[in-house]
Amino acid sequence: MKLNFKKTGTGEALIILHGLFGSADNWFSIAKELEKDHTLYLVDQRNHGDSPHSEEWNYQVMAEDLNELMETEGIESAYLMGHSMGGKTVMAFALQYPEKVKKLIVADIAPRYYPLHHQVILEGLNAIPMDQIKSRKDADDILSGYIKNMGIRQFLLKSLGRNEKGGFEWKINLKTITEKIEIVGEEIDSDHSFDNPTLFMGGENSDYIKESDKSDISRLFPNSNLIYIKNAGHWLHAEQPAAVIETVRAFLR
Repeated sequence: MKLNFKKTGTGEALIILHGLFGSADNWFSIAKELEKDHTLYLVDQRNHGDSPHSEEWNYQVMAEDLNELMETEGIESAYLMGHSMGGKTVMAFALQYPEKVKKLIVADIAPRYYPLHHQVILEGLNAIPMDQIKSRKDADDILSGYIKNMGIRQFLLKSLGRNEKGGFEWKINLKTITEKIEIVGEEIDSDHSFDNPTLFMGGENSDYIKESDKSDISRLFPNSNLIYIKNAGHWLHAEQPAAVIETVRAFLR
């Protein structure tokens, strides 16, 4: 699948993948700094942003999407960074194509299986009648009945776009994501390891990377370090962008 992406900057390629319900736009503020040192590829994964929709949705095909992008762009090897779902995609890619990854950065996710925990978000998104709402406020009013946190609602509603008739539509493939949400939590595993430098970057206030995850991380990524960004939760790049930029720069040097 040919993914939508935004290319900016100069230098060695750094490809960044967003998390579930996100898009390339989530990384714009980070990109403004990192583009000084790298050619950045901010990617919309399948079923997200402006990339195509497909009923086929799992980490294997998302890794193949990334491989196709690199081949089309003539990138023999690159630095890869992924957040949450994107972190699992880049882990899967690095384990399958280790020769194509110079260094790997995984933001606030571990290789292990995660149980379902997005049901309320999906209920709220599916409760919005796309053929009836007249404004983004209408959508937000409905979503607020499910999600009290305004920041999370604003993040989710970034995927609300306009269709050709001037009405609203989801940029995300909400139907497939709802039907196959369990794939987001699937374990990333392999008989092989990725031996190049790897950074696992967790949020200090997040429970996505636990002490018990260190054994799996070390087995699959033996040349890895784990650090925590202070005063950050799961969306560490939005909550502490300066710290994330500094950490990424130091690691890629």
